[in-house]
Amino acid sequence: MLGRIHCVSRRNLYRNIPVPHVRFASRKTVRPFLLADIGEGITECEVIKWSVKPSSSVQIFDPLCEVQSDKASVEITSPYDGIIKEILVKEGEIAKVGAGLCLIEATEEDDSAQGSAEVTSSTSNPEFPVSKVVETPKDGLSPPVTSPPRRKHPLDPTNEGPKIGTDAHVLATPSVRHFARHSGIMDLSLLTPGSGRDGRIERADVEAYLARGTEKVEPKSTTGTPTPSGEDVRLELGRTRYAMWKSMKRSLEIPHFGYSSTLDLTALNSLLPSMNSYIPQQFNPPPAHEYPPPISPDAIWGSSPPQKSTAAPNTHYSRLTMLPLLLKALSRAMQEWPIFRSSLNPLSNPDDRPSLTVRQHSDIAVAVSTHTGLYTPVIQAVDRKSPYEIMGELRQFQSLGRQTPAGFTPKELPKRGATISVSNVGAVGKGEWAAPLLVPGGGVAIVAIGRAKWVERGNSKHLEVGVSWSADHRIVEGAEMAAFVESWRSWVEEPARLIADGR
Repeated sequence: MLGRIHCVSRRNLYRNIPVPHVRFASRKTVRPFLLADIGEGITECEVIKWSVKPSSSVQIFDPLCEVQSDKASVEITSPYDGIIKEILVKEGEIAKVGAGLCLIEATEEDDSAQGSAEVTSSTSNPEFPVSKVVETPKDGLSPPVTSPPRRKHPLDPTNEGPKIGTDAHVLATPSVRHFARHSGIMDLSLLTPGSGRDGRIERADVEAYLARGTEKVEPKSTTGTPTPSGEDVRLELGRTRYAMWKSMKRSLEIPHFGYSSTLDLTALNSLLPSMNSYIPQQFNPPPAHEYPPPISPDAIWGSSPPQKSTAAPNTHYSRLTMLPLLLKALSRAMQEWPIFRSSLNPLSNPDDRPSLTVRQHSDIAVAVSTHTGLYTPVIQAVDRKSPYEIMGELRQFQSLGRQTPAGFTPKELPKRGATISVSNVGAVGKGEWAAPLLVPGGGVAIVAIGRAKWVERGNSKHLEVGVSWSADHRIVEGAEMAAFVESWRSWVEEPARLIADGR
């Protein structure tokens, strides 16, 4: 009897409360997630690793996989919530731009509300659907149905971020996370704080953790039969070396004009000790002191001086080298010769006449040798940077190149590249001359800088270095190449011009 009266009361309650008519409809669709274009001229990428597995659920902005192109490694995130149904490209396989990487089952919801709230009478809906009630609260109202909260966008001001202590909160590059998981460390929060900037976990932190033996972990064993000693081994070219192989084949399409000369570095070399004494603090931070000096330029600010900007740790250095000065002088020569600030535009029709784009600033690429192959990151607008800033970017390139895989991003490898490339081969070997090759899209010229050496000139010693140029002879004339090198020489051998120029 009590339960019967309760059911009648609940029914009357829904009849007397204004309720808007809302209809919800949802459907599940399987969507292919396609590999987008991540750089100019990139048509395929190698899948380094997957962060998800089939049947696992993902939310928007969750990392799906890491891919590596000819130029950089990129982490790809999910564009919507759903469930991974199938992985189409396995780890180590090649994915074409525009092809599917995986299949994601997503739920689409459509809702519509009809007008304002209406009062439902007994005659308008004589057959009110009543579901079987197992347990009814004392007030007669069923508990509201709550759905799990949606993940907020990373740029949402109300997003508090992941909780401290979780692996998602830890700052680390994808390559470091991959190395840690491969070594058996599934929770990077055990290694916090790291030695990198803002507590970032570096590869050295993972290796130090393994060396301490805090947790007995064993790296995954590789399957396969070991190769007997003395037998030849067949190896396929890696992703980056295969790209280099293709680029060198395409370099045969360019008629090269070679030109070699020497530069006298004596005057520049005499400036280095003085310049090393005045490296800006953002690139060479002083050691922290317990008490501030009694006389300081910041004394005018009182007890709360403004925060000084400090560059990233991988740009710090304590000694300036000759290469930033050579690049700075080269950028000034490029400003005098616009043809060496130009790049050849791609032809949409083979019958079209070729055209050039002349840039306002001097963009110079620097060859960097890494564990996985050769990269050419770009220092943009070198003519507007000081030698100290150029050295900072070179240090950053070295740091990114030491990572496995290389940590270069589209920021260091822009789509349009550079107009001149520089290879500092003299820093590795004792060679003085070389024959560098240009590739399509690599600019109009490339120079190889050899090993500098002291030579006797009359009654004095001079520090000289050999430079070997190759230019695109379809664009650059031989006389223009020779005159451009002489312009570069005047900036190198008369460094007072750099000071007077003030740029």
